[in-house]
Amino acid sequence: MPAITFHPLYMTRVWGGRTLETAYGRQLPDASPYGESWEITDRENEASIVTSGPYTGLSLHDLWTRHREEIFGSDLPDSPRFPLLIKVLDARDDLSIQVHPPAALAPELGGEPKTEMWYIAAADPGAELYVGLKSGVTRADFDAALADGSVADVVHAIEPRAGDSIFIPSGRLHAIGAGFLIHEIQQNSDTTYRVFDWNRLGLDGKPRDLHVDASLKSIDFDDFEPTMDVPDGLTLARCEHFHVEKIDLSPGESCGNAREDRFSIFSIASGHVEGSDGRQFHTGDFLLLPRGPETLTAQAPTTLLRTTLP
Repeated sequence: MPAITFHPLYMTRVWGGRTLETAYGRQLPDASPYGESWEITDRENEASIVTSGPYTGLSLHDLWTRHREEIFGSDLPDSPRFPLLIKVLDARDDLSIQVHPPAALAPELGGEPKTEMWYIAAADPGAELYVGLKSGVTRADFDAALADGSVADVVHAIEPRAGDSIFIPSGRLHAIGAGFLIHEIQQNSDTTYRVFDWNRLGLDGKPRDLHVDASLKSIDFDDFEPTMDVPDGLTLARCEHFHVEKIDLSPGESCGNAREDRFSIFSIASGHVEGSDGRQFHTGDFLLLPRGPETLTAQAPTTLLRTTLP
């Protein structure tokens, strides 16, 4: 069965921009700053819709609930919704310093746990990620920084390069700095607690809501100075929620599902591939490869991210 593609859902964000136009040739809906493109999503009010083929017009939720074994395979999570959410983030300004609730705390806080990973598709010179705490920072130090507006001084900063990646478990304090284009693979969750937002105003001219109490309950205060991840062979990230691999292809080389009885999601980090039906996919495209022996063949030097369920 050939690859399935979806319409992206574009989200305006105060920290967003227009890089999706220049980097990926996208046509954005209007002149607003777009910070997120939801590529693969099965949320109640944000559903990916199939763009072509026999399933045109159906949602990812329709595929997951009505065609699960046919498209995705067997022995899959008994989840009412597709369990992953995949995005592109265009950060032209700093995101808020934030945290996602750990699974054990999420129900008490009224949210959903959210573990994710970031693949750096592009990075401006000097762009920084804020991840974890600086060594030795205590809860009291953090409280004091919150009180005087100096949270950025106690959060650990990293300067990654394009092609790097990092795993962000629930509970890890984090923020994406200005100057990144990032592919984000995460649990199907939309719970984020902002603890500090650089004292700025939102697109409506008002300060954005903060969630300080929930953040303080969620933050892992023993998470000091994490580094960008080192790949384990092809593997960039592996956890109970997803397995992400980085695959480099030379022209003429092909790649398919990790297991023929299971689907994969591919994102083209760079390059150009052709599907078995002759369709062409380029840098910035995302697709679902249904279970089976279908392959993608590189037409140029290509880097793919392959995401599967464990």
